Order: sequence, then C-alpha cells, then structure tokens
Amino acid sequence: MKVEPYIFFEGRCEEALEFYKKVLGAEVTMLLRYSDSPEPVPAGMVPPGSEQKIMHCGFRIGDSTLNGSDGNCLGKPVFQGFSLTVTVPDVAKCNTVFAALAEGGEVKMPLSKTFFSPQFGMVTDKFGVGWMVIVDAS
Repeated sequence: MKVEPYIFFEGRCEEALEFYKKVLGAEVTMLLRYSDSPEPVPAGMVPPGSEQKIMHCGFRIGDSTLNGSDGNCLGKPVFQGFSLTVTVPDVAKCNTVFAALAEGGEVKMPLSKTFFSPQFGMVTDKFGVGWMVIVDAS
C-alpha cells in the first residue's frame, strides 16, 4: 500500500509547480491539461477558459511523489488539517528552503533548534500549503 498527497491548487497548479521546481528541485513526471483529456470534460466541471489548466500532474520532490491539479479552478484553495514535511540534510539548506517557502507566504513557527532537530520551522507558502522544514537529526 502507498499513500501520496494530491494537492488541488484551484487554478494555480502550474505556478505552484514552477515554484516547487525552483525552491525544492521538484521534477514534473506527468502533466495532463483539460484540453488534452481523452474524454470530454463534464459540463460545469471547470469554468470556461480553463482548458489549458492542469487536470492532473505527478511530480517528485526528492524521494517523494505528489500529485496535483487545478481542481475546479475556483481560485480559492483551502488546505487545512495537514502539512507537508520536507527533511533537509543540514542547517544551511534548511535556512534556504524555509526562506524560499516563506516568500509570499506566512511563517507559522520560526526556525529554531528543538529537542528533536538542530533546526525546525513551520511555514505556509504563497499557495496556502503548510510545510514543516526539518534538518535530519539522524
């Protein structure tokens, strides 16, 4: 069994993918636009003019696979009750990743040393996705 996050960006998926490529080294492994669907998109599923939005994508960050979509393209993504954790090898990388994710977002817990890691912090990125950035303490 495998569990993979599926993130609905409500119209900002392509922008998010470009951001995660730059910040986290994400690699897009699959991308399907609504206009490329082998079957017609059901009426009312997405607003007119959304044909070039992303119906489904797969992307990798390090060893993890995530999936994403523009969803219903409503422009109002809501992410509650979870965060994604990114584990980095050292404090310098932690500082860089955290600062990049925080740009245009909101710091929830500033980076600091904890009993479980030399550096840990929590941030919500500009797309509304929560991240916990942690230095591998092993």
